[in-house]
Amino acid sequence: MISFCVIYRWEVSPGKEEQFQIAWNELTHEYKEQHGGLGSRLHKASDGTWLAYAQWPSRDAWSQAEITSERGLLAMQRLQDAVVQRFEPVLLEPIADLLEVSSND
Repeated sequence: MISFCVIYRWEVSPGKEEQFQIAWNELTHEYKEQHGGLGSRLHKASDGTWLAYAQWPSRDAWSQAEITSERGLLAMQRLQDAVVQRFEPVLLEPIADLLEVSSND
């Protein structure tokens, strides 16, 4: 299955990495449960920034997803509190999918 994807990138405040990661996990679950998101992968890059790769069934599903629950809004606040700088997301239109999903996802 080829899906619409978005790459996010942030500079996270030193000492707030765990807060950021927990908030990102909570937001990913919120998007999956409430808006049909397909999940994400969170990475720490060699330059110290954090990157996430999120999958969606379509660009429309991504653009229409809005966090409105109290749980989601609190997670969004904790994530934003941990961020020093947020870079513009990179939107990826699917062309080919050769990625294998491991059984421990």
